[in-house]
Amino acid sequence: MNITEIVLPAVGEPESLEVRLRERPQPGPGQALVRVEASGVSFAEQQMRRGKYYDMPAFPFVPGYDLVGIVEELGAPAPSTQPGPAVGQRVAALTKTGGWADHVLLDAADLVPVPEGVGAVEAETLVTNGATAWRMLFRTAQVRPGDTIVVHGANGGVGSVLVQLARAQDVRVIGTASARNQEAVAALGALPVDYRDDVPARVRKLAPHGVAAVFDHVGGKGIKGSWRMLAPGGTLVSYGSASTRDQSGNGTLTVLRLVARLALWNALPNGRGAHFFNLWAGKARNPQRYRDALREDLTEVFELLRSGTVRAQIDRVYPLHQAAAALRHAESGTVVGKVVLAPGAEHTA
Repeated sequence: MNITEIVLPAVGEPESLEVRLRERPQPGPGQALVRVEASGVSFAEQQMRRGKYYDMPAFPFVPGYDLVGIVEELGAPAPSTQPGPAVGQRVAALTKTGGWADHVLLDAADLVPVPEGVGAVEAETLVTNGATAWRMLFRTAQVRPGDTIVVHGANGGVGSVLVQLARAQDVRVIGTASARNQEAVAALGALPVDYRDDVPARVRKLAPHGVAAVFDHVGGKGIKGSWRMLAPGGTLVSYGSASTRDQSGNGTLTVLRLVARLALWNALPNGRGAHFFNLWAGKARNPQRYRDALREDLTEVFELLRSGTVRAQIDRVYPLHQAAAALRHAESGTVVGKVVLAPGAEHTA
């Protein structure tokens, strides 16, 4: 039996993606074969198809940063302190690459159970985005009830989750977005600000003493404005460089320059902190600790989704074979929430 996967063969436009068949893999010891129900389309794939994503694999490869699916087969169990998944169980996984397929072979230890009553596409919106938002808010910035924060791109995949998680903890949120997305940002509970305005000036009017944290996925020259918005003791969390997406040049150097700038600011004796957030930090050094923390964080986020405290922000669902159209749409600047690939979908939703 064959499986279907989407391959990115080289640097190119979304239409360069290829649909390929290959032999269905068999799980070895400690592995699980997962039938993919949903996989996300994220900024990472936008950078990868340009050859600009930091630490990306060599071409050709299968994109797909995360997934949700059903365990179909298990290999022999491996020693573990955690109970393993069961055949037929819905699970989530961070993959970085490989998720754009109808079946994926993964380490069973990397799978996180999805609670009963939570759909695959809904859960998918909160795998990368939920883990990223939760960790940035509560592990990196340590935001507390009553704080005021700024979320750039509050209508986006990570941004919309940041807003919801913060509002659930009684945190006041100022969210930047385009004019067309102001209503969507307000519906999430944030105070909308047009990103084309003088954002630092607008924020000073809304928070005269500065804000407790700024979450910035844009990078570029605007990162200076994010730093200026902080109150004494505030934290800037940078987690991307979207402003440089279409610029030529080495993506790794862009990230390294950003990290160096943040490190310099972080060393200043003014009580403010600056951090570059990397979702994969610590995995190579201590894989088990990383897995345990990811399971803990995603379990918290999935429970908020199950209870209705957080809502899945689904922009559009595409079938797997329309991955090129999905990636093109994700880059359109019109997205509110998450673009999702669903191998079982028959048409664009």
